[in-house]
Amino acid sequence: MYDHLRVPKYCFRIPESYPLALAAPLPYAGITVYTQMVRHKMSQPGKSLGIIGLGGLGHMAIKLGKAFGLKVAVFSTSNSKKEEALSLLSADHFVISSDQEQMKAMAKSLDFIIDTASAAHLFDPYMSLLKTGGVLALVGSQSEITFSAASLNLGMKTVLGSATGGMKYIQEMIDLCAAQHIHQEIEVIPIDYANEALEGLIKRDVKYRFVINIENSLK
Repeated sequence: MYDHLRVPKYCFRIPESYPLALAAPLPYAGITVYTQMVRHKMSQPGKSLGIIGLGGLGHMAIKLGKAFGLKVAVFSTSNSKKEEALSLLSADHFVISSDQEQMKAMAKSLDFIIDTASAAHLFDPYMSLLKTGGVLALVGSQSEITFSAASLNLGMKTVLGSATGGMKYIQEMIDLCAAQHIHQEIEVIPIDYANEALEGLIKRDVKYRFVINIENSLK
């Protein structure tokens, strides 16, 4: 029986108080939104954050945003997620993106927007919600991005993209999540359920990540 194990440098320390199953999605879904917040000083209380889409990335962005003391607004195409966003995740605002009056009410109110949506959508309406110098971070998987030059030029706004973060940020995020009891909503499954899980992903029938229980699967 070995009591030591040599590992590559790409590993992370998980605090004993943090369940391993909950830690599993953090180096992907968690770091994708955490990195953008920290790099652009959105870890400072009182700032305003907009989140497009309430899925695996979006709900982590809400949790991290609230932990940082931000005012969080969620933008969705469906009213079905309103209660979850406001009551369960404690977002400050829920906006139906197709409702022009609701969108106008949020004009020039946001310091930062994280776009987690994968479906095609218009970008100009969201650019109008940013304050002067505001930033729109694309972390979803849009196939095409189109917006007018005026959306950028008026107000010195920035659009950028990123899908991950470095080792330093990942460890920081894991420690923060453990200390603040922040975790991704997951469904733990045995390995022999993997094919059904893939079908669930295609049908978007998962909330919000599947995690395979390797320990029990090998028994």
